Amino acid sequence: MTKPFLDVQKISKIFHPGREVQVRALVDISLSFDRGEFVVIHGPSGSGKTTLLNIMGGLDSPTSGMVILDNEKITGVEEKHLSRLRRDHIGFVFQAYNLIPVLTAKENIEYVMQLQGRSRRECEQRSREVAEKLAIAGLLGKLPGEMSGGQQQRVAVARAVASRPKLILADEPTANLDSKSAAGLMGMMQALNEDEGITIIFSSHDPLVIGKAKHSILLKDGEVAADEFPG
Repeated sequence: MTKPFLDVQKISKIFHPGREVQVRALVDISLSFDRGEFVVIHGPSGSGKTTLLNIMGGLDSPTSGMVILDNEKITGVEEKHLSRLRRDHIGFVFQAYNLIPVLTAKENIEYVMQLQGRSRRECEQRSREVAEKLAIAGLLGKLPGEMSGGQQQRVAVARAVASRPKLILADEPTANLDSKSAAGLMGMMQALNEDEGITIIFSSHDPLVIGKAKHSILLKDGEVAADEFPG
């Protein structure tokens, strides 16, 4: 039997462990994902979506349980190893964009590739390629402060995609966008998923995002309430 590309095994997260008042953010969650999936994790505010996404990306540690990405354990490993794994294999898209304000769009897109030691020629070629796919080629010389929210989020997606990660995790990527910008962003991410085979997992409460997903996971009170493959 083929092993899953991303395997979440009995993940629990308790904030303030050992104290009288504890918050059980995630409770014994087990999920598996195949390579190339387009997934949404949804649920009401406080259901544990962002916490789960952060643990799957190695940005936070679970209280118990394990996460395995492409046969490589990302929980309970040394920070140096985890930093390399995040840099080389996982792209992140955040609700607040998290672009570096003093860098142009082009420099933001190339940032992770430069950390990986890619050549200048490869960085420039790849940044142009993803910029054209995301319809932001005309923005490459602009700073984040000179762009709209939708444009900044497309640059953030381009940065996440540019280094060809195995996995992209997107936390509420349409939350700060109007409906037209959100629809455009989702269409482009869907195309990236199909054209480049990158596994993309969103957290969202946006019906537009939920409706686009091919694998839908509903969280309630830190537990999996539904794990479905609609349509």
